[in-house]
Amino acid sequence: QLQASGGGLVQPGGSLRVSCTASGDTFRAYTIGWFRQAPGEAREFVAAIHRNTVSTSYTDSVKGRFTISRDNARSMAALQMNSLKAEDTAVYYCAASRTAIVSSMSLTTTYAYWGQGTLVTVSS
Repeated sequence: QLQASGGGLVQPGGSLRVSCTASGDTFRAYTIGWFRQAPGEAREFVAAIHRNTVSTSYTDSVKGRFTISRDNARSMAALQMNSLKAEDTAVYYCAASRTAIVSSMSLTTTYAYWGQGTLVTVSS
């Protein structure tokens, strides 16, 4: 079971860190992805970190601003978001997959498990 947290209201240019915690002791076996969905839009890929802990992937619009990380000992993954823009406003979801290969990390269909989402609002 996944739970996302840490969302909130932040001004443009600000920073926010969202976290994803998982129950169970096999967290290290899962690739973790972050997706987001703005009102009226489709869910889109944001970032992912493979279970190998080395391979990461980002959508172009967040490269250089967002950083994904994981702490297997704490069964947690995080997305550090800097230089936030209004267009980053969305509900952010974390997802987990035991079978993801690096080239498939950006696909929603790769992930079997999803958290409930946390709202990030970037506004002045």
